[in-house]
Amino acid sequence: MASAPVTIAVEALLAANWTTTPILGTNTAGQPPADGGPFVAVQYPVARENQHSFGAPGSNAYKETGAFRIVLNIPRGEGLPQALAWADTLRAVFRGVDTAGVSMFAPSPPVTNDANDLGSYYQISFAVPYWYWLFG
Repeated sequence: MASAPVTIAVEALLAANWTTTPILGTNTAGQPPADGGPFVAVQYPVARENQHSFGAPGSNAYKETGAFRIVLNIPRGEGLPQALAWADTLRAVFRGVDTAGVSMFAPSPPVTNDANDLGSYYQISFAVPYWYWLFG
């Protein structure tokens, strides 16, 4: 799981730049739309922190690196072109962005395979690598 500053920065950036579908953040009260419509979810599957300096208590440098995952859920049977177009738009939101001390890099292309079917939804996802420096 990413640290609090990372999750806050990612979800604020997404909320400010994506109004096409509802967004389900991490551990929020939101539910998929009752009408079965599309929605976006945010996940933080991998993160680690390394110490980059020693001997300066309170001023040592630490670097968190990881990736967050954006999952676009669209109703099954609606086809792939719209989902891929939305994924491209979402990828552009994060590509090369530095906000609130979080540096985000090139998002992966969306993943599509037999595992994309999930109940009444078809999911496509992509990962965005990031790093975040902290001092203490």
